[in-house]
Amino acid sequence: MMLAISRIATGAILLAISLTSSVFAVASHAPPATLTVKNNHPLIYYHGRWDSDVGTWWPGSGFKIKVKNLKSLTLNLGPKTPYPFNTLGVSIGDSEFFPINGSAGANTIPLPASLAKASRDQGTTVRINAAGWQTYRMQLDNITLNSDALLVPYTPSKTVFQIIGDSFSSGYLMPFGADQSWPFLVGEAFKAEHRITAQAGAALTDIVSYGNAHGLSYQFFKTEDTGYYYTTDHNYTTPWNFARDQPPPTHVVIHIGANDAAQGVSNDQFVQVYSDFLVRIRKLYPHQPIFMFTPWGWPSSDGNVYYYYQGLYQQILDARVATGDKNIFLVDTTGWITWDDVFPDSLHPTVAGQAKVANNFLAFLKDWGMVPPPA
Repeated sequence: MMLAISRIATGAILLAISLTSSVFAVASHAPPATLTVKNNHPLIYYHGRWDSDVGTWWPGSGFKIKVKNLKSLTLNLGPKTPYPFNTLGVSIGDSEFFPINGSAGANTIPLPASLAKASRDQGTTVRINAAGWQTYRMQLDNITLNSDALLVPYTPSKTVFQIIGDSFSSGYLMPFGADQSWPFLVGEAFKAEHRITAQAGAALTDIVSYGNAHGLSYQFFKTEDTGYYYTTDHNYTTPWNFARDQPPPTHVVIHIGANDAAQGVSNDQFVQVYSDFLVRIRKLYPHQPIFMFTPWGWPSSDGNVYYYYQGLYQQILDARVATGDKNIFLVDTTGWITWDDVFPDSLHPTVAGQAKVANNFLAFLKDWGMVPPPA
């Protein structure tokens, strides 16, 4: 009897050990709870300007991914992301862009309730950019998704806007930064890619202006925006490799000159600097149409609008046309912005003012022959 009990006990122990081993075996082969997408993953589509530390510069620079079966999303940012945070713009699927405060470390991104299973199966496009107008930096470490998510290729738009400018184009003073700027709104209307190389306070002439160490005639050709000067972890510039802009721009838009006028750059000097700049731009973009904005001026509460460099933009364009360049166009913005469209203390467009500029430019492009796709 004792022998039988002993055998039963021994069998029970062996069975328990076997079951325990099976549990550990299953656990060791269980799928991970999350999927980590490293910042060098080939299916991350980077746009705008990124440095070798996978950090952004300039307004609206960011990335896009397309994910099947998206259920959770965490953005893990590196230590060069500004402290305590930077404003990032996020769009999930077809959602409007919404702001989040992105900090170094893990940032859980809320997914909209409208993210239906059907769209999960087809693939959800995630767009994230550095939108804050005070700094355009974020450093991407990696992205964490649910374990059964699947990255698929994102196909960029065939229409790409390259915008060059100053605070009027950078999203300056906008609550959502670059994502409420007229260049961004125009790009969204065309479902296009947009690259905004604009810096508040910067002149075109390579001079110190409102805290900017350089003008756009110098800084446009660099990876970094003019904020590099005050950045302790990256206070230098590197040449931008324009071959990284893929696909290349299809349309180039320039709105510049307010800060040159404010800094006393003479008419002759401005014409020379702008003309030389166009020579370099045309070498980069030999076939793309170039659109030159005239100033919309400084509105006054008395109803007047004060313009600068009147007639010079037409003069610059005429000189280009005389060289045989037939693919450059003047966008006359006279009357686009009034006192009701600006912040009284800065005379920069409000949110509604930025939208008004975008709508006026869309109307210009329609007359020119470029119509946005159906919504």
